[in-house]
Amino acid sequence: MTIQATGRRALTANPSIEFFKGFLRNPREVGSIIPSSRFLTRRVMDCGQVRTSRVIVELGPGTGVLTRQMLDLMRDDAKLIAVEISNEFADVLESTLGDGDPRLHVFRGSAAALEGALSAAGETHADLVVSGIPFSTMGNGEGNRTLQAAKRVLGPQGRFVAYQFRSAVRRLAEPVFGHPETHSGFWNIPPMRIYVWSQAGCPA
Repeated sequence: MTIQATGRRALTANPSIEFFKGFLRNPREVGSIIPSSRFLTRRVMDCGQVRTSRVIVELGPGTGVLTRQMLDLMRDDAKLIAVEISNEFADVLESTLGDGDPRLHVFRGSAAALEGALSAAGETHADLVVSGIPFSTMGNGEGNRTLQAAKRVLGPQGRFVAYQFRSAVRRLAEPVFGHPETHSGFWNIPPMRIYVWSQAGCPA
């Protein structure tokens, strides 16, 4: 099930081209020139325990590089809620993935609107929230609202995983989630770090 758009424009066949065009239109939202590498996405999925998660929220899926791989790995009864603020990228997701897999739900809106995204998919809590949005280009207010929303929607054993090439997310998230696990050294342009927080380890 997807939240379908009307008046969808014709899409470029290559999602990487769409990603680059999206970066040129709004580099603050996209944060990178090219999509994440397969090495990085595999590690993100391992850190997030995608195989065992039933409800997954992806913030800023872009053209769906990680989305595709998560759908390949997810349980048959799982749901993946892709929260995308860019209408162009949401169009790509719905055009290339939305009609073929009922586990995918595309929500057009801000990453801070997690309760609304979950509600639209018939859920209240998530096992995993994974984020590739560039917290370094977000205002502190929007970043804090997004992180607080992630904490509210995660279940008792839920995990928040952010892959970033700057450390702003750690500075903003530590007061909310505590100290993260940190992973680095992946083949990716730009070089990325993965930060992992567990709801069970959050400060009271």
